[in-house]
Amino acid sequence: MSTKDKQPESASATRTRRQIVDLLKQHGPLDAAALAGRLGVSGMAVRQHLYGLEKEGLIDHREEPRAMGRPAKLWALTSEANRLFPAGYAELTIGLMDSVRETFGEEGLEKLLAVRNGKQIAHYSLPAGEAEQAVESGSLLEEKLRRLVELRTAEGYMAEYEREPDGTYVFTEKHCPICDAAQACASLCRFETGMIRGVLGEGVEVERTEHLLSGGRRCVYRIAP
Repeated sequence: MSTKDKQPESASATRTRRQIVDLLKQHGPLDAAALAGRLGVSGMAVRQHLYGLEKEGLIDHREEPRAMGRPAKLWALTSEANRLFPAGYAELTIGLMDSVRETFGEEGLEKLLAVRNGKQIAHYSLPAGEAEQAVESGSLLEEKLRRLVELRTAEGYMAEYEREPDGTYVFTEKHCPICDAAQACASLCRFETGMIRGVLGEGVEVERTEHLLSGGRRCVYRIAP
């Protein structure tokens, strides 16, 4: 087989590996059978890709006991895989924040982040016309969440929301493109919760229940009307 003949197969393998990485980012640890089912390929084919990704340091596995048979291998992304997802110009952001801190002190940095927070709230908020329509249909909070999910996902946060049976909502961000910057400046994360509260409006409770920087796999917020 010529080199030219092999190229489509190589491209297909690259696509499949990327799909595996995306699935693990979206859903957390999965075994080979679950991945094969979602991709519509054989378990053997998936395992070959998994071992290849493991050699690259992008994934690793742990064994989970099963009621019958051998333990299953649950595959998950490593921190090295973060480089495959949007990084939000982390190096530039960190450098700018350090410069602001050195020039204007911690108070100056807080003021800068407060201005950024206000602009984010304005950007993510529903336009007046859409807000009026949502009030009439009784779905204002859900429409606000829908817009927030759409815009945050476009920015690389892989956001989604679900409505719980008790009427509360769960807002989830599976990736953080500013994670490196947030590690250097904890106030960035503190302002994130306030930003969501500002977008959703007065009377809405927003509580972060899972946090990437605290060891979580994602950032999760419980929202109560």
